[in-house]
Amino acid sequence: MRANALIGGRWASAQSGRTFEVRSPMDGSVVGMVANCASADTRLAIEAAAVALERWSRAPAEQRASILLKARDLMLEHEDELARLMARETGKPVTEAHGEVAYAAGFLGYFADEGGRPIEEDVTPPIPGKLLRAVRQPVGVAGLITVWNFPTAGITRPLGAALATGCTAVVKPAEQAPHCAAAVVDILQQAGLAPGVVNLVPTSQPEPVVRELVDSPIVRKINFTGSAAVGKALMRDCARHVKRITLELGGHAPFIVFADADLDAAVEGAVRSKFRNGGQTCIALNRIYVEAPVMRVFTERLVERVAALKLGDPLDDEVRVGPLIDSSAVSRLEGQVADAVGRGARVLIGGRRPEGVGVADGFYFEPTVLAGATDDMAVMREETFGPLAPIAAFSDEEEVIARANALPVGLAGFVYTGDRARAKRVSERLEFGIVGVNDALPGAPQASFGGVKESGIGKEGGRLGLEEFVETKLVSEGLAGD
Repeated sequence: MRANALIGGRWASAQSGRTFEVRSPMDGSVVGMVANCASADTRLAIEAAAVALERWSRAPAEQRASILLKARDLMLEHEDELARLMARETGKPVTEAHGEVAYAAGFLGYFADEGGRPIEEDVTPPIPGKLLRAVRQPVGVAGLITVWNFPTAGITRPLGAALATGCTAVVKPAEQAPHCAAAVVDILQQAGLAPGVVNLVPTSQPEPVVRELVDSPIVRKINFTGSAAVGKALMRDCARHVKRITLELGGHAPFIVFADADLDAAVEGAVRSKFRNGGQTCIALNRIYVEAPVMRVFTERLVERVAALKLGDPLDDEVRVGPLIDSSAVSRLEGQVADAVGRGARVLIGGRRPEGVGVADGFYFEPTVLAGATDDMAVMREETFGPLAPIAAFSDEEEVIARANALPVGLAGFVYTGDRARAKRVSERLEFGIVGVNDALPGAPQASFGGVKESGIGKEGGRLGLEEFVETKLVSEGLAGD
């Protein structure tokens, strides 16, 4: 399999002729060769997006919507093919990959509908002798830097909004999942997207490509999902050009279980939140706080459920935990487990690399539960991004809110309780951009997604996601004769 760059509507090799190899995390097999783009390719892609902008931004909203809807239908039509590619390239279990393809297609459908709504409105109250109008126009060429853990939805969420509002785009996909990105962009091309509206520049060396996107005066918007360190650097660099930016920088989600919660629902929610995609999701729980009176029962039930999770080949429909993305991810978990045990935690299940046929050559780590976690442990302070769940006890509401809010990040948090007043009270006080109340998967194409504090700035998804790609212009018109 080969993934080329898409520039100005043409699939092509990198100008240098260089390629890079992508290997599957499940067994080290070669997924394919990929065009290894650099600065020169990125400049061409930016120029192509600029040329396409004039026509695309002026196209009727209905025309843009029609293409997005056709792309949505094509994604669903090729769901199995896309899901299996995702499983092989990223290690995501194929059953979850099917769900992601549907989720990714949902963004195209939502933005097709929402982007067709009027973007011009009268400003009230009227001023005598004047007509005031707020006109929303596309921000221009957008640079989208996307992720490997959601290699289809992580593209359609920002790209769907950009296209619906009339922006053109240059996409720099994650180097771990360029084939998934190429498949999404190819579907958009098949749906009738004009040349240059979307351009794809895969690379194994992101810095030169990202530098071109940030420094180019043509690119007026950067959308990035990734680490806080890189996000902060991008924000600083974009400030030099007063360039708009949306950042989703991950988090460290607390999962709070009160004694009055439905414990079976809380255990199931914890499993879904923590072990979906092997814990490699930005809103995965990272630390579980359980009220002391139900600690023993909750822990026993959680360990029982985790023991039932099947680990192995992500192309197997029965597997629920696949490999991690690379060896460094495995090493990170080994380090967090060792640190926690050294500080007094106990491994109740898992805690190591598995052995045996089918997993020895991949980047696997056993689903793990730690008891006796304390807030000084690395796993309670540093994002895990893996199938490792530490459990800590708490005694009252004030205490757990303070502990949950203590870190500088704030993407997602979870609360399980049977008390509606408490649910409202705690969810309002948690310093997170997303809060799931008795809900382990708080997200939908219609809903905004984004964090607070060091977890990012701006929103993706929902109506707010559209607003990230438009500028609002005031038109003040004097009325003759008034």
